[in-house]
Amino acid sequence: MGTRTSGRGAIAVAIALAMAIAGCSSDGDSASSAETTASVAPSAAPITDAPTEAPTTAEAVTTTDAPTTTEAVTTTTAFTDSGWTKVVPGGDCQCADASEFSFWVRQADPTKVVFFFQGGGACFSADTCSFTDGAYKVTTNDGDDPTGKTGVFDFSDERNPLADYSFVFVPYCTGDVHIGDATTTYAPDLTVQHKGYVNGNAALESLVETFPSATQILVTGESAGSVPTPLYAGLVHDRLPAASITVLADGSGAYPDVPAINTVIGTNWGTTNAIPDWPENAGQTAETWSFPGLFVQSGKHDPDIVFARHDYAYDRIQSFFASLAGIPADDLLQLIDENESQIEASGVDLLSYISPGHDHTVLGRPTFYTETVNGVALVDWVTSLVQGEPVTDEHCEECRTN
Repeated sequence: MGTRTSGRGAIAVAIALAMAIAGCSSDGDSASSAETTASVAPSAAPITDAPTEAPTTAEAVTTTDAPTTTEAVTTTTAFTDSGWTKVVPGGDCQCADASEFSFWVRQADPTKVVFFFQGGGACFSADTCSFTDGAYKVTTNDGDDPTGKTGVFDFSDERNPLADYSFVFVPYCTGDVHIGDATTTYAPDLTVQHKGYVNGNAALESLVETFPSATQILVTGESAGSVPTPLYAGLVHDRLPAASITVLADGSGAYPDVPAINTVIGTNWGTTNAIPDWPENAGQTAETWSFPGLFVQSGKHDPDIVFARHDYAYDRIQSFFASLAGIPADDLLQLIDENESQIEASGVDLLSYISPGHDHTVLGRPTFYTETVNGVALVDWVTSLVQGEPVTDEHCEECRTN
C-alpha cells in the first residue's frame, strides 16, 4: 500500500477504423486456440453481473488444438448520432454462442483514451454456461451502446474527469472475463466460444490504429470487466510504449490466487493460450495464472503502469462467487486486503479505494459522483489518479453497513 504519482468527422472516423487491424485472430500474443471438452461440478444457482471462480473439482478435462480462422475479413462500422461508433471486427471474434461480436468507439481527445471492459458474469460448467439461463452475458447487441449511460459515461457532467477522453468500450459475451481463448464443450449440445482474449485484442488493435497519438490511457472496467484490466494494460504498453498507462479495476478485488481453481477455470477458458509472450511470463501455467497475478505479471512487465482498484468491502456479488468456489467469504474484506498484500509483496504498488457496504461496482453509476470515504470523494480520487497527481489508499473504517 502506498502513494504513486502517476471534432473528428464521420469520414475521419471511417478512415481510422478502416485502418484498424480489427479483424480477429488468435495469432500474435496468444497461441492457437484450444478445443476443450469439460465436465465440472455444476453451479449452485445462476448468477449475473460478476466475474467468478470455478469449483475445484473436475471429473475430466481434455484439450486438443483447434484450427484458427485466418481468412481475410472486412471491419464494418455503424455511425450513430450519439458520438459512439459500433465496430464489427468479424474474423475469429465471436460471442459464446458463436454470434457476432462488436465493440464501440467514441472519438474525443485523441491523446487521452479510456479502454473500458464491460462486466456480465462468467461461466465454467454446463449449468452456468447455458445460453438461455446461464450465469453470464451471452451476446452483444445494440443494447451495449454506451449512449445515455451514467457514471463515467455521462459526458455532460462537469465533474466527470473522463468527459473529454476518447473511449474504446468492449462489451462482454464470452464468460471468461476477457482472458480466454478456447472452444469448450460442456455438454453434447453446449459448446462455448471462450474468445474474450481474441475479442479484446481486436478492440486493442482498433485503439492503437485509431488513436496512435495517445499519451494517456486509462484501462478500466467493472466486475468481470475489471479482472483483465492489468493484463490489457501490459498489452497497451507493448503497442504504445510512450503512453502513460493507468489501471482502475472496479469490483473484483476479493478473488484470491487458488491454484486448484486457477487450473480448472484456466483449462476450460484456455487461459494458457492467452498468456502474452513476455519474459516475465516464462513458466506460467494455468495453475499459476491467477487474477491477482495479472497485476504482478503486468507490473513486472512495465513498472511504470499505475495500478488502482475500487471495491466495496462486503460486495454481495463477490461474496457469492467466492463461496461458490469453495472459498470462505464471511469476511470478504480480509480477502481484499490479503490480495493487495500479496500483490504489493511482489514489488508492485496497488492503490486502493475500499468503500463500506455490500454494493457491487460504481463506475457506471450515479454514485460515482457522491461516494466518499474518509472525507475523500471517489470522483476527486479518480480525477487525481488519471491526472497523475499523488493519491493515497482510502480504506473504510466502519466497513459493514448492516
